Amino acid sequence: MQLTPANLTQLDFDKAELLPAIVQHATSGVILMQGFMNSDAIKMTLEKKLVTFYSRSKQRLWTKGESSNNVLNLVSAHTDCDQDSILLFALPEGPTCHLGTQSCFGDAKPAIGFLAELEEVIVSRKNDDPDSSYTASLFAKDISRSCQKVGEEGVEVALAAMKADINELENESADLLYHLLVLLQRSETDLSSVISCLQNRHK
Repeated sequence: MQLTPANLTQLDFDKAELLPAIVQHATSGVILMQGFMNSDAIKMTLEKKLVTFYSRSKQRLWTKGESSNNVLNLVSAHTDCDQDSILLFALPEGPTCHLGTQSCFGDAKPAIGFLAELEEVIVSRKNDDPDSSYTASLFAKDISRSCQKVGEEGVEVALAAMKADINELENESADLLYHLLVLLQRSETDLSSVISCLQNRHK
């Protein structure tokens, strides 16, 4: 169930004053961290759209990033079937872990989530020096070059499949996905929008 200010009374705080809350990256699926929430913490999270926990060490509400500025921007909040645990989808600003890493769970991440990470890298390199970054060099050229690359790589993928060359198929598919992500950014859209399109078709 998606949590809203109107249905927070359905959360089962009778079992415990603090409910476990898992924060998951809204696009990559990476589990970022786990904390605990009381009713005030979840209310503030929904109101401010910034993930806020009840800190057991500080004995008060604690908004993630209140001192480091590495906040977690809330996308949506959900509860499980027993209404006694919380799942938060969020977009982080900076590293989530105090060790400076993206996740408090180290390198544990779904492989498919790397596409979202790659997209973030592409965005970060848009304005880099074209002479030192291939990605930046693509953005420096006319969009027709990106269109051409997607077409070329699509043909290469098809040819590799026809030859039943799995290694080449995987490599050409990687090239295609990379150049498609670049083209999406150049067209002022992104991978999430494409996924939403697929989800709507599936419905």
